[in-house]
Amino acid sequence: MSIRHNLQDRLRDTTRQLLDTPTKRYVTGGTALAIAVLVSSLLNQEAPHKPPVPLPIVQGQQLRFPAGHPQLALLSAVEAKAADSVTIELPARLVWNEERTQRIYPAFAGRVLSLQADIGQNVSAGQVLATLASPEFGAAQADTAKALADAQVADRALARHQTLFEADVISRKELDLTEADAMRARAELSRAQARTRMYGSGANNVNQQLGIAATVKGVVVERNLSAGQEVRPDQGGPGNQALFVVSDPSVLWVQIDARESDTASLKTGTKVSLTLPNFPGQTFEAKITATGDFIDSTTRSIKVRAVIDNAQRMLKAEMLGTARIERKLGAGVLVPASAVQLRGTEHWAYVQTEPGVFEPRRVKLGYEGLQEVLIVEGVQANELVVKENSLLLAREFRNAQDEAMQHTPAPGSATPASGAGNK
Repeated sequence: MSIRHNLQDRLRDTTRQLLDTPTKRYVTGGTALAIAVLVSSLLNQEAPHKPPVPLPIVQGQQLRFPAGHPQLALLSAVEAKAADSVTIELPARLVWNEERTQRIYPAFAGRVLSLQADIGQNVSAGQVLATLASPEFGAAQADTAKALADAQVADRALARHQTLFEADVISRKELDLTEADAMRARAELSRAQARTRMYGSGANNVNQQLGIAATVKGVVVERNLSAGQEVRPDQGGPGNQALFVVSDPSVLWVQIDARESDTASLKTGTKVSLTLPNFPGQTFEAKITATGDFIDSTTRSIKVRAVIDNAQRMLKAEMLGTARIERKLGAGVLVPASAVQLRGTEHWAYVQTEPGVFEPRRVKLGYEGLQEVLIVEGVQANELVVKENSLLLAREFRNAQDEAMQHTPAPGSATPASGAGNK
């Protein structure tokens, strides 16, 4: 309920009490009238009037705010600094060094009989990590055994034919055919033995046991295998989990996604400073070893690879971080990226020429980063550039221009006499 209604109710109650006795009606009539006048005057009082805040005005190419304007607190400015280099920040990811990494996939279908290695275990080249029972590999072993038997028979036949040829029992043609058969048998034996030897079986017996061995020295960093598991060759290849991943974690790769404009600064041998969220306050040094020759059509980025030493094993693969690179620049000034606006194809910035006075400048950029931009034309060193709420300043500038246009007389119209007298 409002104050007005409360006062009216109290006034009615008081009047009713005063008029209950006839002798007091005349005395209280004047009192009630005075109270009504007092209440009416209290209710009709107006709130104190606040004068309107003066609006900024346009003078030439500048926008001037009156002293004490509340929006001045929102328009913070920063000094443009002359610079010849800038720190480029790029997203980075740690991955295994593929030059020291082996991903092992099944070559034959089979079932896991035993495991000889686990995650974190150091292994040497040629060491067996797991053993499979594989009928397919047993068939390969059988082919080798057959090839060995055929080669032995062919060699004995050749020896007999050479004796018969020397005794002038058979012709030279028959001896040549026997030699050809022996050569084919030996070639088939070499092929079969090379196949089984490639998968770790040097013996000529058939046991159907396939040993999965490492070919590089390192650490088992991943194992996706368990005893009794069935594996198939179609489970291998890119996009599928490897049975084992063996790598040397003492040296890692840093995958960097660089912008097109930064490719000139990402040459082979350039040092990179890497920071990781898991190690606040620490920086790690890497060196660029390769730069891609094509730009991704979707992200418009180029792949850059660096190598980082990890002898202490502090860093882990798939960590995300930020790579920082110093880029040399030409003459210009650095300002925050938030201080520059893009209007169509032009860049603009607002310069504070004096307290409360701002001037728009068309600027030319020499470098555009996520945090800082290099202005090579339009702003001089040590000038104050508005770094925050520049869009608000642009709107106020436009409103002030519209207001000035409304009060500007049309060309050819006479100036009112009253206006001349007021000057």
